[in-house]
Amino acid sequence: MTSIDWIVLVGTIAAIAAYGIYKTRNIDTSAGYLKGDGELRWPTIGLSIMATQASAITFLSVPGQAYEDGMRFVQFYFGLPIAMVIISAVIVPIYYKLNVFTAYEYLEQRFDPKTRVLGALLFMTGRGLAAGISIYAPAIILSSLMGWDLNATNLILGAVVILYTVSGGSKAVSQTQKQQMIVIMGGIITAAIVIAYRLPDDVGVTTAATLAGAVGRMNVIDFSFDPDTRYTFWSGITGGLFLALSYFGTDQSQVQRYLGGKSITESRLGLLFNGMLKIPMQFLILFIGILVFVFFMFERPPVFFNQPTLDAAYATEHAPELQAIEARWTEAFEARKQTALALTAAETPAAEAEARAALQAAHGRMDALRDEAKAVIKTAVPTAELKDSDYIFVSFVLKYLPTGLVGLLLAVILSAAMSSTASELNALGSTTVVDLYKRLLRPDADDRHTLRASKIATAFWGGVAVAFATFAALLDNLIEAVNILGSIFYGVILGIFLVAFFVKRVGGTAVFLAAVVAQLGVVALYFSVDIGYLWFNVIGCVWVIVLSLLIQAVLPRARPKPAEEA
Repeated sequence: MTSIDWIVLVGTIAAIAAYGIYKTRNIDTSAGYLKGDGELRWPTIGLSIMATQASAITFLSVPGQAYEDGMRFVQFYFGLPIAMVIISAVIVPIYYKLNVFTAYEYLEQRFDPKTRVLGALLFMTGRGLAAGISIYAPAIILSSLMGWDLNATNLILGAVVILYTVSGGSKAVSQTQKQQMIVIMGGIITAAIVIAYRLPDDVGVTTAATLAGAVGRMNVIDFSFDPDTRYTFWSGITGGLFLALSYFGTDQSQVQRYLGGKSITESRLGLLFNGMLKIPMQFLILFIGILVFVFFMFERPPVFFNQPTLDAAYATEHAPELQAIEARWTEAFEARKQTALALTAAETPAAEAEARAALQAAHGRMDALRDEAKAVIKTAVPTAELKDSDYIFVSFVLKYLPTGLVGLLLAVILSAAMSSTASELNALGSTTVVDLYKRLLRPDADDRHTLRASKIATAFWGGVAVAFATFAALLDNLIEAVNILGSIFYGVILGIFLVAFFVKRVGGTAVFLAAVVAQLGVVALYFSVDIGYLWFNVIGCVWVIVLSLLIQAVLPRARPKPAEEA
């Protein structure tokens, strides 16, 4: 990177952190720290919600996923707009009426303390691990490609987030996320424009989509009903809906974003704003991966995008094998390039069909050579991670974007890491203090003690996240890893809340036992059955509802508190 890139990168990150500290310098009450000052307007709420979702993993993994697997991941979000409407209509009014600090306070008012604690613990287990991945994801990619020390990268990134999150609490998170989201949106739009500009003169966006579609990359919607396929219209509109309902309706990292709204209307508008823009934003990020894919139809791509791992393999006795594969790779690339040019120049349906078939065959040869190279790399470096899709976009950024934009795109990645991690730490800290510490250990704590405990809890979870990031191993695909982790827990949490909202005759003991059994069942299912992970959200939720009804039927009759009285 040039000095200009460093100035852009460091200046952007430092300015956002300083802004968050400055805007929240007068927070001196536990209510203001945990919930904000109750003056957030809907644009800030909406951008903050989007920024909480848009982790660094999004910008590292999603373009690479589109590069290798096409556009079908966008179906993951098809249930989200529906979820936003349901949450705005049903859940937000309940939280406002009860004036809760966390979503899990409601569970005690509706059921009992043990159900509240269970909901909080399920949240903290899933979200605590996800916070570590949020830090680790950009750290391992950037440290690998840029030669930074991994532990130092984890520590510095974690320290910056901990600094402004501990200092200003919920309001600091919301205020910084608004700025971070502006940087993120500006960065991805700029990246899309620059990549499109770098394509050959006769290859516009429409032609790029045609080329990508010829080899199966424009697979936006899949109506097939196959539970083994992770991303289809049906898994998105059902499993994605359940996941979004649980994430935005019961996950404290999201609930905390809209509990600080100036009014119930502002919170609802912020959620609906997110529902309207999330799918287009994800489509754009995925399409950036498609543009990079088409760019590499005309510019020779690496046979393996994780360059440090490839270099390590070349340093072994297997270097001649890799060199032979690279030579064939170059020949295969030139053949694919010519077939791509032939497809863009085709003037008749027959010529187009012939060129399309030739392009598919040439692309198949390149895929086969990539697999060969990965096999040799694994033999040469047994500890190597062969899934290199998380390196594709950042490798392109570092090599092909002009000075200044490299720093901006890296700032986008790090801003996203900071925004999602800050939300998670803030939510984990508030849940620890409100639902566990004050509820079980110090119910008589005064406001000053609660404020201090909240800052200590937030800093503690920051340390846990950095420690997990330091000792984590690179997962198959980072965006999928986070969503799989969430799907294991979110269905059960959602089931608890749906019973609380709508099944009036079920009491605390029944739903508690049902949730424990369902959670154990989902974990067992994950390790024993190969189905798309989005279905775990549906399965866990349905199991909680059905089991709670069955258990309640055999328990001694006790009148539970109706949802409207809770």
